[in-house]
Amino acid sequence: MNNPICPETGAPMHRDVRPLTLTYKGESMTFDMPGWYCDQSDESIHTDKDMKLSDRMLNRVKARSEVLLEPEDIRRIRKKLHLTQEVAGLMIGGGARAFQKYESGDLLPSRAISSALVLLDHDPSALSVLKKRQNKPR
Repeated sequence: MNNPICPETGAPMHRDVRPLTLTYKGESMTFDMPGWYCDQSDESIHTDKDMKLSDRMLNRVKARSEVLLEPEDIRRIRKKLHLTQEVAGLMIGGGARAFQKYESGDLLPSRAISSALVLLDHDPSALSVLKKRQNKPR
């Protein structure tokens, strides 16, 4: 997108980063939101890439509000357990690509996944229970 025109004023917009505050159930977070901004109005235009950042931040606010693990904690616990993202998704839950999405912030973990990870963080040896369960013939 090259230098869009403000839909409200007709003035040229420019690429900038401005603070944006998201609030969810009383939990707030302010972050730097990239986009095209008009200096003569409050209008802004955001690309898909800009919105991906906003979506990830909203998921982070939701995680804090719902007391779910945030992406960095999920990654730390998975690495502590010496699991790849794919194996973690298949063993703990969510599917082969779930942990990639949890760790990027694109998807919130369920309460069950978050709770399982908290328990495994506290007692990594409990992973053996899940490994045995996974290896059972069906």
